[in-house]
Amino acid sequence: MKYFLMIFILLFTLTAKAATLHPSVQKMWDAYQATLSSAEKSQSKALSSWYFDDNQKDADELAELALRGTKRGTATLLFDFEHKNQPLPKKGELHVITNWKGMAQCIIQVTKVDIVRFNQFSEEFARIEGEGGGALDYWRTTHINYFQRYLKPKGKIFTEDMPVVFEQFRVVWPISKKEAPHV
Repeated sequence: MKYFLMIFILLFTLTAKAATLHPSVQKMWDAYQATLSSAEKSQSKALSSWYFDDNQKDADELAELALRGTKRGTATLLFDFEHKNQPLPKKGELHVITNWKGMAQCIIQVTKVDIVRFNQFSEEFARIEGEGGGALDYWRTTHINYFQRYLKPKGKIFTEDMPVVFEQFRVVWPISKKEAPHV
């Protein structure tokens, strides 16, 4: 009975998560997958989608920056992965980036992953992130504010020596204006 209950909870959780995906996510994923060879398809992992940041204005703006190729990286506290018991991102992984409402904007492929202490974040990394014109001061201010908001309800205090997971990525879909979302 115990195992039946665990399987039921797992299936319910997976079904609930699948039900929350905006139809545009699956549509974009399918369009991208149709361009791949059989070998490439076999290397693709399960569909993953998410948005940047914790509010609509920033999530939508950052998705647009990624779609334009201005934003080619993102920074997450290592604590976030540990707290959620999630594996670190890996080179080659694919993710559908959505706007705040969950509508697919583009598909990215992780090209590099570094773990860097916040206080060692470079101007090069800030340029790759693309926010605020790539200025390091802008990056530091906005990320300190974000990390403080994220950590506060968890009873943690942000410090500048905290490790940050910096993912670099490239947009792999859409490859032209024709495939770009009309949102």
